[in-house]
Amino acid sequence: MIRFGLDIGGTKIEIVAFNAEGESIYNQRIKTPDNYQNFVAAVYHLVCDAEKYLSCTGSVGIGIPGTICTHTGLVKNANCTFINGHDLKSDLQQKLDRDVFIANDANCFALSEAVDGAGSDGQVVFGVILGTGCGGGLVVNQQVLTGPNGISGEWGHNPLPGYSESSDGQEQQCYCGKRNCIERYISGTGLEMQYLQRFGQALPAAEIISGMQSGEMSCRLAYYQLVDQIARSFATIVNMIDPDVIVIGGGLSNVASLFDDIPKQLTRYVMDHECRTKILPAQYGDSSGVRGAAWLPVSR
Repeated sequence: MIRFGLDIGGTKIEIVAFNAEGESIYNQRIKTPDNYQNFVAAVYHLVCDAEKYLSCTGSVGIGIPGTICTHTGLVKNANCTFINGHDLKSDLQQKLDRDVFIANDANCFALSEAVDGAGSDGQVVFGVILGTGCGGGLVVNQQVLTGPNGISGEWGHNPLPGYSESSDGQEQQCYCGKRNCIERYISGTGLEMQYLQRFGQALPAAEIISGMQSGEMSCRLAYYQLVDQIARSFATIVNMIDPDVIVIGGGLSNVASLFDDIPKQLTRYVMDHECRTKILPAQYGDSSGVRGAAWLPVSR
């Protein structure tokens, strides 16, 4: 059984084929087209080329940077804006002459880590992507939960818990139209923004982390502010759904010290003042999204 997973990004589309053992046996990347018709054609040709190379057909799962509206079937909230408002699932199913499974890319990430990654020992897995923004996905018994609005896991657009102007800085306007969303703080972008506001200097997130590791005071203060904000935000997840594992992906998952510092701070905010939820880095890193897309057909 061959499973094809496709990961859709603003700049590239990647297809990976996996065999029954979950091993990658084919990979190809192309530039993301800039209009809908060319996009559908590109996905079609990627699948056809892969099947021709492998001399077999397979199931198709796709992770998109948006979601499918549950009552219209149309794509919404995608940052590849040209796919918004289109019935992508039906168009691809007609083109490929088979079922096509589509989910939000953060849900695909969470599914990959829940099936055979860092969260494979848990029943309830919350996947968090801390990169430019802050995405989330919820998997229970290796099933992605989406909900009637198709936005399950989008906790990054809840207000930052315990926001205080004295400790968190001035209010932040989010692109979603709301203020002080979690992703405006616990993301690479948020870290940079808060450092600039607090110390009047623009530094990339990687340099702030490097400065923290070398003992620079301003970078250490910014880092521990980030840890506290992550702990507050994770505590709301633990208090509400009590996951076995929270798996972190994205650029900030490469900061090894977070996996020691977040659990220590988390105990200050969860209901019982103790927390057995594991906080782990993604096992498959940047590959988790495309892996999870490939698992979509078998997780339904």
